[in-house]
Amino acid sequence: MKYFSESDIKLEMNKEMKIIDGSQGEGGGQILRSTLALSMCTGTPVRIENIRAGRRKSGLLRQHLACVRASKQISNAKVIGDELGSSTVEFRPGDIQAGTYDFAIGSAGSTSLLFQTVLPALLMADKESTVNFSGGTHNDLAPSFDFIKHSFIPALRTINLDVEVELDAYGFMPHGGGKWTATIQPINGMGVFDMTSVGKLEVKQAIVTQSGVCRSVAERELARVKKKLQWADDELHINQVESIGPGNIISLRVSDGNISEVVDVVGAKKLSAERVAGRAISAMKRYIDSGAAVGEYLCDQLLLPLALGNGGRFTTIKPSLHCKTNIDVIKIFIDCDITVTEINDDLSEVLIQN
Repeated sequence: MKYFSESDIKLEMNKEMKIIDGSQGEGGGQILRSTLALSMCTGTPVRIENIRAGRRKSGLLRQHLACVRASKQISNAKVIGDELGSSTVEFRPGDIQAGTYDFAIGSAGSTSLLFQTVLPALLMADKESTVNFSGGTHNDLAPSFDFIKHSFIPALRTINLDVEVELDAYGFMPHGGGKWTATIQPINGMGVFDMTSVGKLEVKQAIVTQSGVCRSVAERELARVKKKLQWADDELHINQVESIGPGNIISLRVSDGNISEVVDVVGAKKLSAERVAGRAISAMKRYIDSGAAVGEYLCDQLLLPLALGNGGRFTTIKPSLHCKTNIDVIKIFIDCDITVTEINDDLSEVLIQN
């Protein structure tokens, strides 16, 4: 098994500090999150500069600060610069500790991205960990709780990683208030991920989850799905929920029994129901037409655990700049070979060898 053990970390504590430029590539928060995760897993001290320099409002926002402080807590790290707006953070990890943790964003920021940050390290712990998250659960420009539960975690199970999640409350932008729990078991043997083809789609579902929004909005979104994707009535669902603020998200889900893809689009006041659904439909059509096994966002999520583990290969939609930046950050910390081979204009194969 190639996944770093805690004993490996203790041997690496005298590593030289790595300097990470947060403005490289797509210049967003993923550089910070991947760097924190890799720092903890390899025992490497880091200095992250120019944090989120590629964004309109640079530096640490609440959800990014929550990632730094959560990482500090689970790895007993020494940290400089963990404050709102900071553009530079020094992070010196210690030993990773299993336990029960409560991590609050303090806003409607994405709890799924916080989960993404702490998961690799807690998988390395010697005991079960329980993590309670509060903040946003269904955010734009971030994986939703539904994506985590129905796409990412099933993919992890194929390589023998045991993670369970349970949603307690929905949290939409801008009010937040969502709550969910992740139960993370320590690694007990890790497989090689191999998904290069997709079979017949046995499951197709369109689910609109909303709170404080007229039912007719969901009905219009699903009507567009039915018309454009030709999905049957029993594949269309409305999930009317309660939350502290209004919200709407359409989730398109398909599975061949081995791999699942989830496409989410969050509704907004300035977008008609038809446009919201249209964006989800376009993304789902692109996935289906490409013939890829792994969707664009699942590819991003899988890179780090596969690079830390026993590697693997899969076909995916042509990787984005976001994905390429993530690969570049991983290679700074881990001596592994990640190659992306273009098959055609919208299909690539990713091979990870350690």
